[in-house]
Amino acid sequence: MTPPPSDRAVRNSRLKLLLIAAVFAAPMLAAGLLTLSGWQPGTKGHGEPVLPQRNFADEALPVSLNDGSAYAWRDAKPRMTLVALTGPDCAAQCLRQLEAIAKARVMLNRNQPRLRLLLVGALPAGQAVAGNRLQLGANPDASYLVGHDVGGKLAAFAPTVPDGLSALLVESNGTALSLYPTGFDAAGLAQDLQKVIR
Repeated sequence: MTPPPSDRAVRNSRLKLLLIAAVFAAPMLAAGLLTLSGWQPGTKGHGEPVLPQRNFADEALPVSLNDGSAYAWRDAKPRMTLVALTGPDCAAQCLRQLEAIAKARVMLNRNQPRLRLLLVGALPAGQAVAGNRLQLGANPDASYLVGHDVGGKLAAFAPTVPDGLSALLVESNGTALSLYPTGFDAAGLAQDLQKVIR
């Protein structure tokens, strides 16, 4: 028959067990504290989060396409939407930003079909729409659906400065994720698209 463990041995065993538990609990506690403080590794995007969060599909936010049909925020396939919102007098700078957004979509390569481009607002000077589409350059992948903001529901996101352009990234379920205000970095937007569209 083995003798019962001494009080000291029991205390040592409990201490070891608590140390092992602390080793596993410390990283989770640290991660929780960092998340509560707003820091999350690798999730910093170039756009501004849309707060309070809005879901355009649930709101039935109307965007009318050129043929009179309504834009479907939730598509048959899960596809995100990048809404380009033009300000008054969309001209050279606005057109350059539109071309940069279209190029960012082309750079998604095989994931291009997972992103739709929607242009809402005045057309760039000298550009014409064929059907529901604005084609920029020769690449058919660099085209936008063209729509109209019925009732001005997107006006809060649109630029007010002449020749300005802002962009709004919308999840496939209709949730507005990020706003890229006038003067946004197109390269930063392209990096964000590479991260979220895979």
